[in-house]
Amino acid sequence: MFESITKNLNEAFSAFRIGGKLTEKNIRDGLQQVRQALLEADVSYDVTKEFIDKVAEEAVGDKVLKSLDPTEQVVGIVYQELVNLMGPVDHSLAIKRNDVSVIMMVGLQGSGKTTTCGKLARLLKEQGHRPLLVAADLQRPAAIEQLRVIGEQIGVPVYSEDPKTSSPLKVCQNGVKQAKKTGDADIVILDTAGRLHVDDELMAELEAIDRKVRPDQALLVCDAMTGQDAVNSAKTFNEALEIDGVILSKMDGDTRGGAALSVKQVTGVPIKFIGVGEQLDRLEEFHPDRMASRIMGGGDLQTLMEKAQREFDADDMERQQQKMREGKFSLEDFRNQMRKVRSMGPMKEIMKMIPGMGGMLDAADNVDADKEMSRIEAIIGSMTMDERENPQKIDRNRRNRIAIGSGCDPTDVSQLLKQYDSIAGMMKGMAGGGMKDQWKAMRQMQEMGMSDPSGALPKEKNRSKRGGLVSKEEKRKQNKKQKQARKKNRRK
Repeated sequence: MFESITKNLNEAFSAFRIGGKLTEKNIRDGLQQVRQALLEADVSYDVTKEFIDKVAEEAVGDKVLKSLDPTEQVVGIVYQELVNLMGPVDHSLAIKRNDVSVIMMVGLQGSGKTTTCGKLARLLKEQGHRPLLVAADLQRPAAIEQLRVIGEQIGVPVYSEDPKTSSPLKVCQNGVKQAKKTGDADIVILDTAGRLHVDDELMAELEAIDRKVRPDQALLVCDAMTGQDAVNSAKTFNEALEIDGVILSKMDGDTRGGAALSVKQVTGVPIKFIGVGEQLDRLEEFHPDRMASRIMGGGDLQTLMEKAQREFDADDMERQQQKMREGKFSLEDFRNQMRKVRSMGPMKEIMKMIPGMGGMLDAADNVDADKEMSRIEAIIGSMTMDERENPQKIDRNRRNRIAIGSGCDPTDVSQLLKQYDSIAGMMKGMAGGGMKDQWKAMRQMQEMGMSDPSGALPKEKNRSKRGGLVSKEEKRKQNKKQKQARKKNRRK
């Protein structure tokens, strides 16, 4: 996600450091490159111009140039303006307490509207609601059947009628009536028809549904990969229907980010959700601050923690912590944890949420993390349960057997065993602090990433000789030792 704009922005930020000292000329040269990066990301020209003007107004002045770290000040200003550009966002969906709420989903054909209806229904079901999907797309062949299949997968009922004898308006009206009559649903999601482009017939149909069904919320689904086309269609839909929010689909395939950066500014309508994969659980709330951090290569630990909390069972994690403390973390445990991590999404996207990892992945673009993990799973799967629990028993003969069973080279098995020894030792040390300390450490990393959105590491003067961050307690001990040494020298 956003690989292209992230790379171009980081190159632009390097222009601020040319010559060793930040000057007004350096800032303007750097902002010119930022402008170019935004335009290449397919951000609207007017939006780009206004953005650069605001950053320049904040960045060029004595307050920044005479600050302790002017370069980081400028980077921070760019980050904050990106947040302002995409926000603020209200994720609420105007859901009624004691009545049926109606959400009308609109969009062009190919935008992923029907799949997004299913994703939204699944998300609402997880939140304790009882959604009903209404198949009102009578134009596209197999649209009704597609929605039925999705409904079965997520356990949500689907209301439909024969397209030969009904109309989109009638289907929507009857679907809402059924929900109110039976009381089985508290939210109705209308999957309306789309077209290959915006036309009068489409808008007349949607306006009729909007006028007579009176939905509580109208959400537009846009394909993020279409860039400015998505922005233009959002503007047209909003002028006709006054939409309440945008859902950007296919964000996982968007390397530029033009739609995400332009929609709010051009239409005044916030992006409420983003689709980050084909699976029905790949719908996330849109957070401008987190997205700005991703765009600037600073990761997104908050979203990563939320994903981990959904996928990992707290009791199971506590059991694994205990195993680590006792040095009993086996290859079977390692494989199980790896599978849970993979269930959170593609490894490349997961790793890019960690501050600093995005640049490392770009530098090693020939490394396929998911393929590597599949290879590791195959190796462990070729071992007996006794070998997984006691890797030290694996000798040359066993190693060759495992290599043949997993379709790899014996050296790959040896390398995995060496990596496991290192990982097991590291995890045993990490486990000493317990669950609370682990989450606290992640929050501290997140705060560090937010204070430095570019993802830069802490200054060398703030690091210990071992390469880690110097804690207050460690610094206090160091000062105490230095004082004792000075007293000892004075006595001599």
